[in-house]
Amino acid sequence: MTTFSTSASDGFLLGIDGGGSGTRVILADVRGNELARASGGPSGLGLGVERAWQSIGDACRRAFDAAARPFDWRDCALGCGLAGVNNADWLAAFLGAAPDVRALSVESDAYTTVLGAHGGESGVIVALGTGSIAASLDDAGACHIAGGYGFPSGDEASGAWLGLRAVVHLQRVLDGRAPEDAWSRALLAKTGAKDRDSLVVWLCAANQTAYATLAPTVFEFHDHPVAARLLKRAALEIERLVGALDPASALPVALCGGLAAPYEPFVPEALRGRVRAPLADSAAGALELARRAAFPVAGNPAR
Repeated sequence: MTTFSTSASDGFLLGIDGGGSGTRVILADVRGNELARASGGPSGLGLGVERAWQSIGDACRRAFDAAARPFDWRDCALGCGLAGVNNADWLAAFLGAAPDVRALSVESDAYTTVLGAHGGESGVIVALGTGSIAASLDDAGACHIAGGYGFPSGDEASGAWLGLRAVVHLQRVLDGRAPEDAWSRALLAKTGAKDRDSLVVWLCAANQTAYATLAPTVFEFHDHPVAARLLKRAALEIERLVGALDPASALPVALCGGLAAPYEPFVPEALRGRVRAPLADSAAGALELARRAAFPVAGNPAR
């Protein structure tokens, strides 16, 4: 979804990975030599287009500061892998609010994740962060998607999905339906609540990012019977996502995102044997989008 492109021999490439928890940026010269990395606040489109561009801009400025280079949008070709671009209205608003950049290509963060993870070769990824989604690249370079329908109905095994279910344990404890334990105290501390009423206030204001802050406690207390059942169910959901995209079980699989490493010990044995470390991250995949947008060539167009 490239809005425009102007070929040039100078300037910069920016690979941007934006989700519900944060934004990661790679700054490179036009030859693809990495100059700096930086991060910023959330830029998933579900949190608002204005907020997305603000987070992206802040992270880009930090990258230029780290590289000791002057920042000017007009010098930059951007490749963005963002959560929420499947919503046509959000995407149109995001493109309409774009600054005066040299080139801009926007795809889903799932596409840039699988592009980076397998170096453009065929394979499957399950991205596990605030949200979740699975994607595959086939031999023809086509991207296929499973999951990623969004919080709260979808995004199975994501941080928000875990947190939404974890807080139920705290609710039961506060009511006396379950005994107090170390996990419930950790959840109480994460929410900042003191009692039932203050937890209700937290719940009324909570979004997917807030629920995702509770997810680390599930892994910390994985021996708790409720947490153990939750992790077993999450691992099954990961296996189902992969199976939907690769029913023949023939492709390599990479778990990506902030929850990839915590989940690895819980992945079913049959799937674990196919899991390999991603070659690069979503920001690196987005940097490839930026390169294609800045210098489209026959047979390798900007998407």
